[in-house]
Amino acid sequence: MIGKKRLALVLAGGAARGAYEVGVVDHLVREVSRDTGIEVRFDILCGTSVGALNACGLSAHADEGPGAVGRLIDVWSKLDVSEIIAPDIGGVLALGARFLGRSKAPSDSGARREGGLLDASGLERLIETRIPFGRIARNLEAGHLEALTVSTTHVASGKTVVFVQRKDGDIPRWSRDPTIIPRAAQITAQHALASAAVPMLFRAVRLGGEYHCDGGLRQNVPLSPARRLGADGVIVINPRHIGGEALSGTPSTEEQFPGPFFLLGKTLNALLLDRIDTDLARLESINRIVDAGSRAYGPGFVDQLNAQLGYERGHGIRTLRALLVRSTQDIGKLATEYVHSAHFSRVKGVMGRVMRHLAEREGAKNESDLLSYLLFDGGFAGQLIELGRADARARHGELCAFVEAMATCVA
Repeated sequence: MIGKKRLALVLAGGAARGAYEVGVVDHLVREVSRDTGIEVRFDILCGTSVGALNACGLSAHADEGPGAVGRLIDVWSKLDVSEIIAPDIGGVLALGARFLGRSKAPSDSGARREGGLLDASGLERLIETRIPFGRIARNLEAGHLEALTVSTTHVASGKTVVFVQRKDGDIPRWSRDPTIIPRAAQITAQHALASAAVPMLFRAVRLGGEYHCDGGLRQNVPLSPARRLGADGVIVINPRHIGGEALSGTPSTEEQFPGPFFLLGKTLNALLLDRIDTDLARLESINRIVDAGSRAYGPGFVDQLNAQLGYERGHGIRTLRALLVRSTQDIGKLATEYVHSAHFSRVKGVMGRVMRHLAEREGAKNESDLLSYLLFDGGFAGQLIELGRADARARHGELCAFVEAMATCVA
């Protein structure tokens, strides 16, 4: 059978940093489509945390082509942090009571969210009103996409749960990894919000009687679901900047121990550990082995290898081409600079004061990772969208070549 190769889009976590992903996707669907003459569309969308929110938005409007990205840009650009998040006094008190053993777990009829320092009711309302989740099933039925996945972490067990929505409602054969549990689902706002429930900051979300939080704890970049769903090529977008510099601290610069919010930001970075470089290196090694074997032993090499390994036909080892676009700038530094700007001075209320305090106290070295997770503000989002476009533009030739390769037919 001759068919088009399946292209997957994998979107990583990062809370407010997620606006960066939208800028990269915008360049793909507009500039790369224009210069290749190929409409860039994604057959499989996989997201974790804020990447799940973006993936759901793209899936719900997959029938609109570039218009789907335009809708996301509109949402991100109009955010007002004072309306999106606020300190959650009740959540803080509940956490303290739990710590002291003075409260019981809520019954199944109780609250659907539990345990966070911030009240994300504004974000919750935004997701529920701006993403028409019912349209995802219609777009799957119409063939505008083949699958959507949203990854969460099951709080009680620490395992990753990958919620999969497909036209036929089933899930393919999955890995033997006992730490990953795939589940067929009609993905809703609650699944997306659970995936985006960053530990300590936002309350966990109850799904079917179980509490779930940010999927990035174990799977910040959901590459595995894309492969299991049959992707032939994957474009991965990650807003996390990884610098190549050595440890910068010296006795003179580290005389004062960092403040608690600085440490919280670094703790979140550690919890939402980015393993994508290791995953891509392993993937490239497999690709090289398969390519070398096929050259040496002919096109039947892969089938014979998988048969010897005990895989059923159509399963097992195969090539998967991947291209990673990652932020070239430290978004923590950008967050500090933005909060110090005249533009942010318009932000009033508690969160405005909190963020200015964070920028002054924890951004002494001109960086604040915690700020970059929390800064759900249209002006900052606009900067990140432009950064995403710029980073994609710098990789334009690679992106065009990748899309052209995916557009060829396969047997």
